Amino acid sequence: MRLIIPFVMLLLFPQLVFSATIYGTIYDLSLDKAKDVRVEINTEPKQLYVSKNGSYAFNVPNGNYKVEAKQYIGNFLESSVLENITVKDDGNYVLDLILFPSLDEGELEYDIDIINPFPETRTNIQLLILFLVIAFIVFYIIRNTSFKAKKEEDIDLERIIKIIKQEGGRTTQKHIRKQIPLSEAKISLMIDELEHKEVIEKIKKGRGNIIILKSKTL
Repeated sequence: MRLIIPFVMLLLFPQLVFSATIYGTIYDLSLDKAKDVRVEINTEPKQLYVSKNGSYAFNVPNGNYKVEAKQYIGNFLESSVLENITVKDDGNYVLDLILFPSLDEGELEYDIDIINPFPETRTNIQLLILFLVIAFIVFYIIRNTSFKAKKEEDIDLERIIKIIKQEGGRTTQKHIRKQIPLSEAKISLMIDELEHKEVIEKIKKGRGNIIILKSKTL
């Protein structure tokens, strides 16, 4: 009779012999201990523990479990977490929990809109517009720079012609160089251009050049 009673107890209450302890600490996102948290585990029957100081513990037999922690402010679910754990042997199992803010459907959709505010097609159109604007700006800068350089060059050519006229239609390249603060190479290029346009005639004399303004420009 004495042997039968322990055997019956093993059949009816196996968790008293084959049991383990799941315990841990509950933290919020700041890694501070969370207070007033409801912790549940899906044993048979389900166990519920209200943690006041951020700690919890459950005695369970071997098996697969889900540990869920919820923190409420009034009737509003402020944060929660769900973790799985498998108990294979007797002993202690540490399972710390970190609570994450709970979002309702409206808040979730709002956050998604913030992350991706533009549809893909709309984004492509904006990129195309941005590219066209940049291309126009670059074209305008190049065109304006080229026009400005050409205008300055035409002014310098007019200055050379004016200097030759002031000298009676004939002068030296050296004299022109003294009147215009440009490099000798630049003056030579402009004189060659005027000669090519048949505005002037250049005559080599010694180490210099005589510049003669043709009659049609006088």
